[in-house]
Amino acid sequence: MSGPGTAGGQPQTGTRRFISGVVEGFYGRPWTMEQRTELFKREQKWGLNTYLYAPKDDYKHRMYWRDLYSAEEAEQLIALISAAKQHDVEFIYAISPGLDITFSNPKEVAALKRKLDQVRQFGCRSFSLLFDDIETEMCPADKQTFSSFAHAQVAITNEVYQHLGDPEYFLFCPTDYCAAFCTPTVSQSSYLHTVGEQLLPGIDILWTGPKVVSHKISVESIEEVSSVLKRAPVIWDNIHANDYDPQRLFLGPFKDRPTELIPKLRGVLTNPNCEFYPNFVAIHTLATWCKATADGGQRDVEMAGDEEQDPCYSPQKALILALTDWLQEFLSTDQPGGLCRPSARLKKESSDEEPMQTDMGENSYVPGPGENPLYTAEPLTLDDLKLLSDLFYLPYEHGATARTMLQELDWLKNHSWAATAETDTFFQTAEWRSRAAQFDDMCEAVVQMFNRLSNAPNRSILYDLYNYICDIKSGVGLARAYVKTLGGQGRPSAQPMNDDPEPWGFRGGLSGEFQRMLPCHGNRDLFRHPPMTAVYCIRSYCAEDKIVVQKIFREMQSAGEGKVPLMMQPPLICDSLSAGEISPSPQCALVLEDEIGVCGYALGLTDAKPAAAKIQRAVSDSVFKDFPALVTVQVLPRVTDPSPAKRMIGRLLSSIRSSGSTGVFCELRQNDRRMLDFYTKLGSFKPIQMAGLPHDIVAMGTSL
Repeated sequence: MSGPGTAGGQPQTGTRRFISGVVEGFYGRPWTMEQRTELFKREQKWGLNTYLYAPKDDYKHRMYWRDLYSAEEAEQLIALISAAKQHDVEFIYAISPGLDITFSNPKEVAALKRKLDQVRQFGCRSFSLLFDDIETEMCPADKQTFSSFAHAQVAITNEVYQHLGDPEYFLFCPTDYCAAFCTPTVSQSSYLHTVGEQLLPGIDILWTGPKVVSHKISVESIEEVSSVLKRAPVIWDNIHANDYDPQRLFLGPFKDRPTELIPKLRGVLTNPNCEFYPNFVAIHTLATWCKATADGGQRDVEMAGDEEQDPCYSPQKALILALTDWLQEFLSTDQPGGLCRPSARLKKESSDEEPMQTDMGENSYVPGPGENPLYTAEPLTLDDLKLLSDLFYLPYEHGATARTMLQELDWLKNHSWAATAETDTFFQTAEWRSRAAQFDDMCEAVVQMFNRLSNAPNRSILYDLYNYICDIKSGVGLARAYVKTLGGQGRPSAQPMNDDPEPWGFRGGLSGEFQRMLPCHGNRDLFRHPPMTAVYCIRSYCAEDKIVVQKIFREMQSAGEGKVPLMMQPPLICDSLSAGEISPSPQCALVLEDEIGVCGYALGLTDAKPAAAKIQRAVSDSVFKDFPALVTVQVLPRVTDPSPAKRMIGRLLSSIRSSGSTGVFCELRQNDRRMLDFYTKLGSFKPIQMAGLPHDIVAMGTSL
């Protein structure tokens, strides 16, 4: 493959063609030689021109970089490099010596040259040195030789580059390979400035954008890093990488990279999903993006909110193009791993062929009248693949259908009171049932998609997808059963929770257990409504909390029904405790905090007699004998989850019990429906009779 000139409609960067293609740079099982050869065919067909060989789990690429390849390994690499050349794909061999190399040791440099010389003998002529994901502290020997870590890397890279005869394609991956890693900023990074100034100009530099997995890459950010590096970078794009989460797969389009970037870049390589076959969409849509130019193609404008999108590239159109082509692969038995014979459905279409005798014996079963019809899954459709892509879209966003399902489930959950409401809310009930039916239809579409995918002739693609689609089908099934339960239609077997569930009812194993226990779980989910799970902290009350407790007390007092002015309402025994006029007993005061601040409190007195005397409330000795202690609990309305208040009162009652008290009571105003409901639902507090209690005050008590 020669340097200058276009290939496959690719734009130019100076006299060299724009690097475009795939980097196999993820952690996990590397792709097979057959899959890589298949990749080269796809790249050639779609107009991409580069493959960067950098699988993290090839031991001789990273961990044992000094070791030469064996004869058998050499044979495989020779065949692979040859296959890339046959399909006009530049094979770039990458090596990652940064884990343990001593830069100042000439023997180490010689070992690196020897390894790359071996690969050069295999027919490879393009190389890459990667120094990503390594410790930045130099060993003592290197500190004596080099002024900085960047200086050490640049010196060895320049030496290797010149040793290899200044190859046309030679990539360098810096340790600070994204803006988030730069200290203090990209423009002020001494590391990047050293690289930019000292790295030989023929060496290209890899860059992932603002972050490791960049949501968006702007023209301004590329201009900034280019000025520091003194060259246009090659983007190593992790937007479709999934090696950091075994439950996620990304089947959405290449997006949020404006085509105005193309003339400002040396190239773009996608580092996609670990699973080979599902990368059809990632690579296909990247190829469509690479072909977009400022003067060519249809200049459609997509609107997303108030933002005008790229006039040269539509992610949604690129996605439909990719899915349309992918559908043909799903239905093909010619792909590696396809069925060795057509499915029964496909066989029926070729009527002029002799029937296969190996299916079901000589006579196929035909059901009689009134019997069950034979099960035949419908063929996979483009709509199925659109749904699949929506469910497994991109790291920073769900597809449209997935967002709708989350919004509908949230609405159905928050309005569940309307599901079985009385006749005066007939219209709300009708709306709830209608939306529940629509949600059920969406769930059914996921199940049917799963069935049709499972029946697709190309098994290789199915096997790469199977764990993911099985997981989403089960998750959707749980949500579906939950909505039926809310609507009063759930049978016991449909209940998502019961005392003795089957193992598929408690999902995620140990990881799932941890996630459900941690209060911060879900605090950065893509579905931002409802907002993040609140993180509540219960701690001991201190003197500084007095003012904020008084403020909460006054706020909740004035939030009552207000039919009687506050000053005219009879006082509660606990009012003087909340108002700070009486101090709580030692170890009997707690406050509740969320991310905003103090949002509730629980105060107690192990001996309530002095507080009763203070407001001249006559309480019989028999009451104080059974319930000598007093508690008061209050939380602000923003605390919608009752469990933090329950935990707080539980801790307070435990402290009071430890003091030797045998019982505790509380007083509440009848118009404080919220706290009355709270104590009632606790189950342990029961109404108690108190002589002389004002008519609008309720007393409740519990034995300890």
